[in-house]
Amino acid sequence: MPQSGFAVAAFRDGGRWQCEALPPAVLGDLSVLLSALRAQPAEGGPFVIADVDDEFFLIARLDGARISLLLSDLTAAVEYPLAAQVLERLGEEPPEDDELDEVWPVGDLDLFTDLGIAEDEMEQILDDLDAYADEMLDTIVERLDITEQYSLAVKGGR
Repeated sequence: MPQSGFAVAAFRDGGRWQCEALPPAVLGDLSVLLSALRAQPAEGGPFVIADVDDEFFLIARLDGARISLLLSDLTAAVEYPLAAQVLERLGEEPPEDDELDEVWPVGDLDLFTDLGIAEDEMEQILDDLDAYADEMLDTIVERLDITEQYSLAVKGGR
């Protein structure tokens, strides 16, 4: 099933955050997404944001050799290979049939603590059942103070 959406790499260049659109191939394969992440300059903990079909998002962040992953909704693993690959990498079980009507984030809720988004704040953002994936991302990006760079990259990648 072809995926729609977008992916953006965020990295520091000269101490300032920059954002660039990534190719659509990262939306369907975690190894391709992680390769794109590793290709970014290591300064400041680069990250990749992928929004798939406006159903869920994935954030992957590099910290030295460690990669942190945050999946906005583990139930996406039932329909989307990227989400299923994230669950497998995190060692999480796919949701049971009776859990599919709930939205559960999984992964490192504290991946942006050093940038001012504490784990409990990230949890609040992800617990907003009235917000779509892109709206949650807008909130996160605003808190990271990269709205302008991110918006330009998203427009360039669509």
